[in-house]
Amino acid sequence: MELKKLSEHIWYMTHEEKRDRPNLGYVKGDNWSLAIDAGHSDVHVKEFYALLEKEGLPLPDLTVLTHWHWDHTFAMHAVHGLCLCNKRTNEYLVEWKNKIETNGPAEFLSITESIREEYAGDKEVIVVPSDMIFEGEMTLDLGGCTVKVLQSPSPHTDDSTLVYVCEDQVLFLGDSTCSRYPDGPRDKDLSIKLADKIKEIGPKICVEGHWVPMDTQDTLNDLLSDA
Repeated sequence: MELKKLSEHIWYMTHEEKRDRPNLGYVKGDNWSLAIDAGHSDVHVKEFYALLEKEGLPLPDLTVLTHWHWDHTFAMHAVHGLCLCNKRTNEYLVEWKNKIETNGPAEFLSITESIREEYAGDKEVIVVPSDMIFEGEMTLDLGGCTVKVLQSPSPHTDDSTLVYVCEDQVLFLGDSTCSRYPDGPRDKDLSIKLADKIKEIGPKICVEGHWVPMDTQDTLNDLLSDA
């Protein structure tokens, strides 16, 4: 994995298939910075921070979560600064926190091999709730860089958050364009609603959780291919 600069204000740490690690986004304004998604484990987020520091970039003051899935959130206990997510995402995090603290991590570790790879060697699984909760939409001024955080319908989960960096015209989608978790089809109606939301926002570039940044039209074509 490496850190790539995408635009004036945006960098991202590239995804990795083996451990199912998503892209981790980073947005730097004149006054403060934020990350998009927390990562799979403390090792994942520490590797991300090492790359930021190597480039002379300050650690994020805020981490915004795109949805609850572990590869995007279970490193929250190790992030710098605060975390922000929508209400539904936080409900899922609290549910999994209680499960693991009550019954241990066996159910979580049984989900997929990529989780067992990330948590090899009896690594502790720590889930924490978010520091801040929002509903609907909010706008963040980083100083010369405006970021909109928006809930959206999605065929993947019912807790999707999109992150739009206005001046750079880049939209972080998380896994919102994917089929229903864990193994369902991609719902046509929800795909159309998500596509309409993307068109309404109007980005030039879309960044999905586990893929390279793409022109928005290519993202829409894929999303609507079976709608």
